[in-house]
Amino acid sequence: MQLDDLYRRVIMDHYKNPRNRGRFEDDTVTVDLNNPTCGDRISLQLKTKDGVVEDARFTGEGCSISMSSASMMTEAVKGKTIEQALDMASRFSSLMQGEAVDFDDYEELEALSGVNKFPARIKCATLAWNALRKGIGEDK
Repeated sequence: MQLDDLYRRVIMDHYKNPRNRGRFEDDTVTVDLNNPTCGDRISLQLKTKDGVVEDARFTGEGCSISMSSASMMTEAVKGKTIEQALDMASRFSSLMQGEAVDFDDYEELEALSGVNKFPARIKCATLAWNALRKGIGEDK
């Protein structure tokens, strides 16, 4: 199996079987963002305590890239400190710019590396990550 095929399977698995899809019933930080270019939209909910992302969930609609990225992002940041989550978001942005990035802390993110070959799709892949940044205060 070629690497591109493996990456495609990872992306489609997260799209068809999204992790952390849903909403929390109690108070959480909620960020709603959309990508008007293609119609992707996400509502990200975060539970943080003592500087740690305890849990994350999302709802929304969009292409396989945006929804897979949201699924992977919510998995990747759980249990991370806010600083670690922001660092991961920064590394993901670098990945989208074509830079070689190490994701030993959540290797499935590397499946989205090919998105940088399609500039119009980068906004799809980064939508959830932008919501994360906004939700934990970097963009406030």
